[in-house]
Amino acid sequence: MSVTTKNEVLLQADKLTRRFGGLVANQDISVTLERQMIHVLLGPNGAGKSTCINMLSGDLPPSEGRIHYLGRDITALTAAQRSQVGIGRSYQRTNIFPQFTVLENVRLAAQSRRQQPWRLFSKAMEQKWALEKARACIEEAGLGKRVDWVSGVLSHGEQRQLEIAMVLATDAQVLLLDEPLAGMGSEESASMVEVLKRLRQTRGILLVEHDMDAVFAVADMITVMVNGQLLECGPPAQIKASVAVQQAYLGTEDSFHV
Repeated sequence: MSVTTKNEVLLQADKLTRRFGGLVANQDISVTLERQMIHVLLGPNGAGKSTCINMLSGDLPPSEGRIHYLGRDITALTAAQRSQVGIGRSYQRTNIFPQFTVLENVRLAAQSRRQQPWRLFSKAMEQKWALEKARACIEEAGLGKRVDWVSGVLSHGEQRQLEIAMVLATDAQVLLLDEPLAGMGSEESASMVEVLKRLRQTRGILLVEHDMDAVFAVADMITVMVNGQLLECGPPAQIKASVAVQQAYLGTEDSFHV
């Protein structure tokens, strides 16, 4: 199967609902993610975005609804199993090994995808395929000049790029990214936007983000959530012009800094 087939549906979520006792955190949320698409989940704090992405990644089972990946029903798969079939996830808090180099972090991620228990006593750094994979993912994530740096000394933005490189090393075709630009300055945000645009060329990205400049710079489709429900879904121009979205989340059209 070619990884560059445009308009190929990678991930399809149908009427996802999640209840916590009497609290309905998500209700009847449907999301479609195609290859070569960045689909942004947008909404105020408490809208249910993280609950939605947790259901898609397998960190949280839905109370109702189904999830399909490349036409296969994966609703019952765990997060680890979804990673194995091609769904990668980053979190709001950076999850790296700060004492390891960039290369070591990404190599470990690559080896997790192709576990070889029978090679228990082999030297990890002699596994050429893992090193080649790691270097390619590091380059794709924009960290080629930091490959031998200790991860703990990287800037915040570079650490987020490293986390994405680690996700890429698992051969993920779907990237679920939870606020990858959070806490970044303008220069780091611009760098991350370029990384996202590059990754979109061969994959599908579902993004939770609050940086409106970044959202409208990269989004192909936007789903707006309010109080755990879908308010509106459409291309950026439709969302920007939506009176309902402006009233519920964005204020007035003047608040769009595009």
